[in-house]
Amino acid sequence: MIYRKVQDIVLEDVFLELPGFVPGIQLLLKIEGVNPAGSIKMKTASGLVESLESDGLLWDGARLIESSSGNLGIALGMVCAQKGHPLTIVTDPNVSPQAEKMMRALGTDVVKVTRRDSNGGYLKTRIDYIRRRIACDPRLIWLNQYANRANVTAHRDGTAEHLYKEVGSPDALVVGVGTAGTLMGCVEYFAAHSPATRIIAADAEGSVLFGGPPAPRYIPGIGASRTPEILDSSWTFEKVVVGEAETVRMCRRVARRYGVLVGGSTGTVLVAAERAGASLSEGSRMVAISPDLGDRYTDTVYSDSWVAEHFPQAVDGAGEDAAAG
Repeated sequence: MIYRKVQDIVLEDVFLELPGFVPGIQLLLKIEGVNPAGSIKMKTASGLVESLESDGLLWDGARLIESSSGNLGIALGMVCAQKGHPLTIVTDPNVSPQAEKMMRALGTDVVKVTRRDSNGGYLKTRIDYIRRRIACDPRLIWLNQYANRANVTAHRDGTAEHLYKEVGSPDALVVGVGTAGTLMGCVEYFAAHSPATRIIAADAEGSVLFGGPPAPRYIPGIGASRTPEILDSSWTFEKVVVGEAETVRMCRRVARRYGVLVGGSTGTVLVAAERAGASLSEGSRMVAISPDLGDRYTDTVYSDSWVAEHFPQAVDGAGEDAAAG
């Protein structure tokens, strides 16, 4: 198949079955990392930029700016390079070295903030920086994935709709939460087309999304230190909070058992899926969304030395230290 734009190379029909992950339950992992951006954020990036274009809000000389812990920055870098829109990404120390290098290689201006916010994270610091920049530079347009309905629409009409077309009505669907775009898109779509499907939202311990106490976190792509405007808790979905040490153990366990390196947010999602599976009846089908794969986590989640430094309780001696390779 020949594609004319890099952002069109999004494969929605890739599911990996994990036999025996939950006894008596069929678990399908929806693999979102098989596109040039390597993550589910390719859909978000396309939706955010194209909504501005369709509304006539981009003009010659405008420059886009957005906050990202890595994956959206890469996806936006690709979309903006293809479309010719200058882009600035504001990130923080949790960004992986690979992600930062990829953004810069795409011509993206990368700004890294280093001060933690009042909730122990960096998100508010990143957003405060953006607000200061747009206040003094009229050329800047903030895409604002945290409040932009295009984020939800991209996943309602993309991720959720294609998932439903491929597997029908699963008994449960597990989704990680960061900006909440994927979650709210799935919640809205399945409420209309498969209301019996349990939607299970997975968040990280130390994130404030579900009202828990804030704390520093080290794994990007999951959780937040402020509540995004598009997160609407009036909809029906279940909430699961996962500790980062559990996430690390899950990622490494899946790598050894199933031969696939998954990203940190996927590890969180799979811990939540394992918990939810205990309440499902035998023969149920569960789908878990994997936002990215593990190639950007070889220096963190899959590095014994990094894990020993940050989560010594998760060290099991079975991982291979990337630095020793």
